[in-house]
Amino acid sequence: MIAVRILPLLLLMTLGWAQAPEYGHDPVSGPAPGWIVVLGAAQYNGHPSPILKGRLETALRLYRQHRAPGIIVTGGKQPGDRYSEGEVGCRYLKAQGVPSTALRCETESHSTWQNLNNIKDTVGKQNVIVVTDEPHLPRALYLAESLGIKAQGYPVRGTFSSSYYWRESVLGILARFGVVH
Repeated sequence: MIAVRILPLLLLMTLGWAQAPEYGHDPVSGPAPGWIVVLGAAQYNGHPSPILKGRLETALRLYRQHRAPGIIVTGGKQPGDRYSEGEVGCRYLKAQGVPSTALRCETESHSTWQNLNNIKDTVGKQNVIVVTDEPHLPRALYLAESLGIKAQGYPVRGTFSSSYYWRESVLGILARFGVVH
């Protein structure tokens, strides 16, 4: 019953949150980023899902443009998986010519917050470029900020469902209220 009362409020709040600002299409301002961070997405038996592949290709393009000297790929295993998202992503980028010395593979996380929390020690005080889907980016940047990570975002554009925008908007609001992270 309480959800019925809260839903209209969440809808009104979401309308304001869903208008994501533009990110990442201009040269990086401020100190040069030390890392490009690819947030995890599904892998299928050792191969990147289309969503993960889009994120990896975007990170690869940024890396080849010398936007940062290294790439961190995040993401653990789902139950029953043989491979983690992080290791699949790193293997994909190595096959595209990114040297092992420029890669870090985070393989234990199961959420956006864990993706970012698990790389905090690696990135330290360096600036990072967070690469993820456009609907996901505002929440990811909020979580990075809340963890003390200096991040700017680079959105992976695509045709995303309205339910994806809705879900991310609601999760973003809940994160700001401390209900989820």
